[in-house]
Amino acid sequence: MNLSDDDFTLFGLPQRFALDRAALDDCWRALQARVHPDRFASEGAAAQRLAMQWAVRVNEAYQRLKDPLKRGAYLCELRGAPIQAENNTAMPAAFLMQQMAWREALDEADSLASVEALDEQVAAHEQALLAELGRTLDGTADASAAAQQVRALMFVARFRNDIGRRLEALDA
Repeated sequence: MNLSDDDFTLFGLPQRFALDRAALDDCWRALQARVHPDRFASEGAAAQRLAMQWAVRVNEAYQRLKDPLKRGAYLCELRGAPIQAENNTAMPAAFLMQQMAWREALDEADSLASVEALDEQVAAHEQALLAELGRTLDGTADASAAAQQVRALMFVARFRNDIGRRLEALDA
């Protein structure tokens, strides 16, 4: 193992968007068992610091790989198409219109049922976008197009967080 390996190499998995979650979880547990600092308690401070670095590295990689949006962004970066979400917010007009319609629907939603219905609609759209991202990354291998899709998914994820906050407020 090498600290500078990419996350997929670290976990012994192919660089693909489609990922077997059970295999990822199994690899994570095996790696954690290998690098956990408690295993190096008798080997001194330097060995424990190195084990801690490894444990942090393994956990960071796991968090990135288990989340489809983070995994998609990471694959884009590995393939030379960084997301640059803070600098590149251009979106197709149809996508922006959809966002505006959703925002308006959320503003007008006056019941728990109406917010939940909107959440279901947005969640279904999010799943469709994730499936398309998978086809783009694993099928056509178009990292630039995938980066655009990741940026769109980031908008959707933020909106779903807003819906979640609204649902919490209605539940209270």
